[in-house]
Order: sequence, then structure tokens, then C-alpha cells
Amino acid sequence: MPEETHSILSLPPSARRSPLVSKNHVLIVDDEDLYRRALERILKRQGHTISCACNGPDALEFLNGHSVDLVLCDIKMPGMNGLDVVKRIHEIRPDLPCIVITGFGSSERSLEALGAGAFWYLEKPFEQERLDVVRRLVDQAIEHGQLKSENRRLKSELHSRHKFDRIIGKSEGLSKMLSLIEKVADTESTVLITGESGTGKELVAQALHYNSRRADKPLVTVNCGAIPEELLESELFGHIKGAFTGAHQSREGRFSRADGGTIFLDEIGDMSPNLQVKLLRVLQERSFEPVGSSKTRRIDVRIVAATHQNLPGLIEEKLFREDLYYRLNVVPIEVPALRNRGGDVALLVHHFLGIVGQGRDAKNTTISGEAMARLSTYHWPGNVRELENLMERLAILCGADGIQLSDLPDSLSSGPKPLTPTRELPAEGLSLNRAVEELEKSLISQALIRTKWNKNRAAQLLDVNRTTLIEKIKKRELTPPD
Repeated sequence: MPEETHSILSLPPSARRSPLVSKNHVLIVDDEDLYRRALERILKRQGHTISCACNGPDALEFLNGHSVDLVLCDIKMPGMNGLDVVKRIHEIRPDLPCIVITGFGSSERSLEALGAGAFWYLEKPFEQERLDVVRRLVDQAIEHGQLKSENRRLKSELHSRHKFDRIIGKSEGLSKMLSLIEKVADTESTVLITGESGTGKELVAQALHYNSRRADKPLVTVNCGAIPEELLESELFGHIKGAFTGAHQSREGRFSRADGGTIFLDEIGDMSPNLQVKLLRVLQERSFEPVGSSKTRRIDVRIVAATHQNLPGLIEEKLFREDLYYRLNVVPIEVPALRNRGGDVALLVHHFLGIVGQGRDAKNTTISGEAMARLSTYHWPGNVRELENLMERLAILCGADGIQLSDLPDSLSSGPKPLTPTRELPAEGLSLNRAVEELEKSLISQALIRTKWNKNRAAQLLDVNRTTLIEKIKKRELTPPD
């Protein structure tokens, strides 16, 4: 056969590897019976299941009702040509690989098909000495499609892991928080997440990102409190080669990596005033300069920040910029402490025990009613993180009868210390609501007097959020002394 009748133009690099062992379903689309049967014989000998169609409409109709791993489609066909078939397949089944079949000299159409989504192309006729290459190309195309499908499945699974169902609980405070997340998730608004350590602020940030239009783009997390101040600027904005001692090569920063997606600035209250100024510019102008560079880099990124600190208190102490606070606090989301979440403790206990049980040979660990009751009345200073770690430890150390009250650590097994009543119940009775209000007002007044009306410190003494304390001060009409 002359030189110019070679059947295969070239092969992708991946086709040089060994073929797959497993066999699959291949659809051949060609109006020429000779070439259609030739390919059918080649691939049947390889063990594949073969189906055939004489034109594009028949092929698309077949795909509507059958599972196929690969399509081999001739480009030149009457009516609907192969290029249109490939485009249509790519629209309805983006993971289904297609190999286009062309006549000699139609390489331009082949390249056009690659742009439409085809995996690779073959040239007619199919020479005997090149049949092994055809088989390998078919296997590699099938492998490519399977990898794309698996990658899509894993991405979907990753996104589902960060949906709202990862935030466990039915309490009123948590339900309000989830409702707010749902409203703001698919917007571009900057969000400030507040709450005590261990409440799950990062889960909220993940829910915001993976329920937004940016879900397919990166979510980049930066713990501003865990990175030394002298390194944080380079970590955020990157640097160019020679910007400082040890900068032997340029490095991309976290903002650049988050371009198109979301950056989560955890523990924003620990950021130095110098970096706060630079972050303020990013929020205002959506641009920055890498360390050592005068070239401005523009970015499209959504900013979500979080802190366990009282930022208004830090503003009073001149440790946090007020203008940055208002830029970050466009949509505030407060994550409730576990002690304020009612019956959520029991739901979380069973959730964490189920997770531990999945990684063990034994069945999920049970817990006695007494132990559960004690866990439900504990004040949980470490919040959900403390509960999660405790459940893992108890599941490992408990006996065959599950977690008992005696298995709990001393801080829980002894129970909470009762609050000494300030007055006795009179014989004629009293208004419980009024008595509670008076007790609350007395305790708040004592905390304010003891801290000289430092609301941040008073809130810490009373173990409440500062905003909650301010609301109660206004409600009780408490005023500082002259």
C-alpha cells in the first residue's frame, strides 16, 4: 500500500500505555457498511460489546436508552454529519469519549472535531499492521472517559459533604443560622462568621462556598493566627524572586490561588494592623501587589472571614481597624455555642459515634440514658470540637455494654455545680419570670461593676457573647454610674 494511505494520523501520548483489561460497550456510527463491519470485527476480537448505527439521528436515539463507554463516529455522513453528532453527544454526555473517523486528507475536519469535544481521530482505511494501535487508542479513550466520570462523581461527593446536612442540629438558634446561610450563600456579599472556638465556623464557610455559584472554583483557607506575622503577607499575596532573603523563586499567594472562588480568612482578629491595611485595599479595589513587586494583580474572589474574638472590643482597644470591620461585617453570621443549642447534643453524640463506628470493625457504640443526660447538661466550653473528641475517646475506651455514666471524665461525671439561690421561696409563692429577671439583672450589674463597665470582660465573666450582654443591658435599662 502506498505511503499516503496510512490509516492513523497520530496518537495522543496516553495511548502509548498498555491497554485495559476490562471490556466495554462501544457504539460505531458510520454510513459505510464496509468500514463499520471492519471496526466491529477488530473490537469484538478485543472482547468489547459492539452496537452500530448508520447515521447520526439513529446513534443519538440509541444513546437515549443505552449505556455506552465509547462512540466511534465517521465525520462524513449524509444528513447529520459526524461533527454535529460529536457536539450533540458532548452536550448531553460530556464524559462520554468520542473518536472521529475521517478519510485521508481531512485532518482539518478532524481538528475541528477535537475542538468540539472528540477524544482523538482515526483515518480510513484501517491497515492490518496498525490494528494494535487502533485497539490501544480505543482502550485509552474508554479509560479517559471513565476517569472523567469518576472525577465528576468525586467532585459531586465532595460538594455534598459540605452541604447543610454536615451541620447537625435542630435547635432554634442553629435553624436561624442555616436559614441565613441559605439566603446569603449564592451572593457575592462578604461574610463575617463569629462564634466561640470549636463551634464549627469553618463548616459554615464551607457551606457558603459549596452552595454558591463559585462551588466549582477553589475554596482556599488561611488561618491568620497560625502563620507568623512576617510570613503571612507573603502567604496571602505571594512574592517575587529576590523580594527578601531566602526568596529564591517567585511564589503565588493564597489570594491568587482563590481567584474565581472563595478565600476563608480564619481568626481574622489575630491579623496585625499593618496587614489589616492591605486587606482593606483588597476589599475595596479587588487588587494587590505581591511582596517586592510594583505590578498590580486584579482578582475575582469572595471573602469570608471568621473570628472567635470580640472585634468591637478590639476596636475599642485600637487593635483592629474600624473601617476594615465594617467592610468585613456586610453579612454577620453568629454560630451559637453548643450550650445554647438545646437538644442538639444528643443528635451530635449519635452522629459522632456513627462516624467512629464506620472506621471500626465493631458496630456503632451505644450510650446509656444516664450518660446522655449528663452530656446534655454539661456546659461544653470547647463546644462541638470538644464533644467530637470526647466521643471518639469514649468509643475506643468503653466496654461491650457501651458508654456508661462511669466512663465520663470527672468534669462531666460529677455533674454541674448548682447555682446557690439568692432567696427562699415565700409561702405565698412568687412570679418565677420576675424572679429570674431580677436575678439576671443583679448578676449583670455585679459583673459590670466588677469590670468597671468593660463590656468585653463582663461578658467573659458571665459566659455570654458581648452582643447578647449589650442587648440585656438595654433591656434592663442599666446605666453606668456617674
